Amino acid sequence: MCSTETIGNTLNPSERQILLKLAHDSIRHGLEQNSPLHPDGKDYPESLQVTRAVFVTLQRHGKLRGCIGHLEAIQPLLQDVCENAYSAAFRDPRFSPLGADELADLDLHISVLTPSVPMSFTGEEDLIRQLQPGVDGLIMEDGMRRGTFLPSVWEQLPTPAVFLRQLKLKAGLTPDYWSDSLTVRRYHTESFP
Repeated sequence: MCSTETIGNTLNPSERQILLKLAHDSIRHGLEQNSPLHPDGKDYPESLQVTRAVFVTLQRHGKLRGCIGHLEAIQPLLQDVCENAYSAAFRDPRFSPLGADELADLDLHISVLTPSVPMSFTGEEDLIRQLQPGVDGLIMEDGMRRGTFLPSVWEQLPTPAVFLRQLKLKAGLTPDYWSDSLTVRRYHTESFP
């Protein structure tokens, strides 16, 4: 999790609970109506109506069950949570749509992203030195290739060199790929529960 200085306005426990409930409700709504929940913003605190980017991650029995989100803020926070929770449950192409029998065992995690900022580096070693394990999320791009890892991925890939190699693979590049046209942007998250 990031400090207040890096994330900007942090969410209080009540706001976090509201977002977690909305995410669960959107998945239930999806099971019943085949669409995400569309909450009325005026029923919620103003802090949940600001435009923010969100990823929603679903796990069952400690294993990934879906993860969908936006890297750029495009809509109010509460709406982004509802749409991404629904999409993580029913539209993640890596998994079949969630079944009603899976709902009871579902663990849900929300990551609210800061705006990404471009990183400046002179080469791969310089980039590796700048990475903050457990803190940085990265967006790597070169031409049409693009990949991102949330800061939570550091739990599985704890060293900067391994993290970067695996991100290259996710972006469709080779692990030893390097080019002067490669760009990397850094972001942080406020993740909960």
